[in-house]
Parts: sequence; C-alpha cells; structure tokens
Amino acid sequence: MKLKKQKEKSLNHINKYREKVLDFEQEILDTGLAYTGEEANKINPLKHSFGDGCYIREIFMPAGQIIVSKIHKKLHPYFIMKGKVSILTDSGVQHIQAPYNGITKPGTKRVLYIHEDTVFITVSVTDKTDLKEIEEEIIAKDFNDPLITKADLELLKNKNKL
Repeated sequence: MKLKKQKEKSLNHINKYREKVLDFEQEILDTGLAYTGEEANKINPLKHSFGDGCYIREIFMPAGQIIVSKIHKKLHPYFIMKGKVSILTDSGVQHIQAPYNGITKPGTKRVLYIHEDTVFITVSVTDKTDLKEIEEEIIAKDFNDPLITKADLELLKNKNKL
C-alpha cells in the first residue's frame, strides 16, 4: 500500500510540473516577445549529423536566454559541451557546467536558463534522416502521447527497484 501511495504522489508531482511548465510556456508565447520557428533557429543555430542508426542534434544557445524544450518521447543521452546552464525538470533545478552528460527520460520537458554561451547535443536512435520524420518519431505533440504515458509508468516502476 505504501508503494502505491508513493507512485501516486510521484505521478501527481509530475503532472503538476507538466501543467505549470505548459502554463509558463504559454505565458511566454502570449507576450509576443518569444522567438519561435525560423526566428529561434537563427538565434540558436542547429547542426544535424547522422551515424549508423543515430541522429545527432547540436544546438548553440547564447547566454541570457530562457528556453522551453519540446517534449521528448524516447530515452536518449545528452551532452553539454560548452557553457553553464540551469535546467528545471520535474526533478527540480540542476545547475550544470560543461563538460557534462546525462540521460533524457521519456516525457521530459525542460525549462533552461542559459548563463553562458552553451553547446547542447542530443543523440537519438533512428534510421531516419528526414528531420520532419525524426521529429515525429522522437518529439511528442503533448503529454497525452501514448509512448510517453507508457514510458513514464515503466520509469516509475523501475525507479523503485533502484
């Protein structure tokens, strides 16, 4: 019974975080001052590379920005090669300085504050090379994506085994 309550509390915490981060993102968009699409890509240039079965995405983020990430569907590594950044997730705030590496869990949506010019790299498993197809495969449109829901439950189950 205790384990069930812990899981429910953890899920409630994650859901509250998700609601708040989506509200925050909408508030930023509503100001009309947020950069999106091609405008954001000019400020934060992307470099795309491919290996056997993997897609490597590198983004340069100048200091002083607040960035809200997309929702990740799949477990994958990330690397901070240069810079300092504070990252808010459902686990709290993490202050990171390069060099650093970590693992992104399915369902992750981050809020980042860029303290210094930062280079952030993600690596995703895929055989695709078309960027639109890759995004459909690895990025969720919202938190109701069935892959995220299932993956979140699996992560909660596994977390208690650690």
